[in-house]
Amino acid sequence: MSDIEFSDVSKTYPDGTHAVSQLNLAIESGSFTVFVGPSGCGKTTSMRMINRMISPTSGTITVGGADIAGVDPVKLRRGIGYVIQGGGLLPHRTVVDNVATVPVLQGTSRKQARAAALEVLDRVGLDRQLAQRYPAQLSGGQQQRVGVARALAADPPVLLMDEPFSAVDPVVRAELQAEMRRLQGELKKTIVFVTHDIDEAITLGDKVAVFGRGGVLQQYDAPRTVLAQPATDFVAGFVGRDRGYRGLSFRSAERVPLRDIATATEAEAAKLAPGPGEWVLITDEAGAPVGWLDAGGAAGLKAGRALADSMAAGGSLFAVGGDLRQALDAAISSPSGVGVAVDDSGAVRGGISADDVLALLAEQRAAEDSARAGA
Repeated sequence: MSDIEFSDVSKTYPDGTHAVSQLNLAIESGSFTVFVGPSGCGKTTSMRMINRMISPTSGTITVGGADIAGVDPVKLRRGIGYVIQGGGLLPHRTVVDNVATVPVLQGTSRKQARAAALEVLDRVGLDRQLAQRYPAQLSGGQQQRVGVARALAADPPVLLMDEPFSAVDPVVRAELQAEMRRLQGELKKTIVFVTHDIDEAITLGDKVAVFGRGGVLQQYDAPRTVLAQPATDFVAGFVGRDRGYRGLSFRSAERVPLRDIATATEAEAAKLAPGPGEWVLITDEAGAPVGWLDAGGAAGLKAGRALADSMAAGGSLFAVGGDLRQALDAAISSPSGVGVAVDDSGAVRGGISADDVLALLAEQRAAEDSARAGA
């Protein structure tokens, strides 16, 4: 068992600054908990107290039922993985030796540790060909994956992650978030993840702990509850006015109907003669969407313009089986007003109407109201 519990924990610095105030929090073993809040709210301090990088002024923290105040800090930290922004890699060591660091410190032979490190690189989606490179030779996203691999190398039951993805671009950040969800599904570590981004928090967390100024815990709930029922005005303000839109992430889009849409391959595009205001979705030979072509674009092709110059960007895509937020975003981001649904291979399955998404949302809410009335 690797549950973590804070009991009346406070941290006050010599200058009188209250970083954390009377924190009471129980983190279940095998769960993914996200600490979120604005800068200076005590979320990072709270996380760092778990591995005794910071000592509390008062209160008790237990890991697996044991008071960490009585555990040797070095021994404690070797049993807790730690990932920071930028990976925190040792610049003079190769990727494989960075990953093997903790197992070697624990007494594993370097040969065995390196062999195991290669397997961990596989697990986090890194090519083994990168094993002999140095951190400076990697992209930011690759460095961050190495940081995660190093934290997992000794198979610790607890993993602490301090804003690990905040320094990478949005596309890489989304990939790393998806990778963390996949890894957690396999490994079931007890993860405490710090971020200032509420979207990242609700994407990753089983539970979200929202901290306010002075290190006061404002709410600790499942992401859906934080969005739908903010416990305080502070939480409501921090989550933002578009929390209803974010809440769609927790609603299934399985029953959104897929409408027929006109499609054509790139080879067929020059033969199109759509009427005014009509849109055609251009696909590649495998059926994957490339972009939308309107009547003006088709006319441009006949005048000799390249297809790439005539198409409008396609908007976001909806992967069949996703949630209502993804479905609605696909519909409203599409230049044609119709979202594009794709299957696992990326091929077009049909179109999505924003009206259909909202109709399904109304239906789900009516069913929930009916269930509450009958409870």
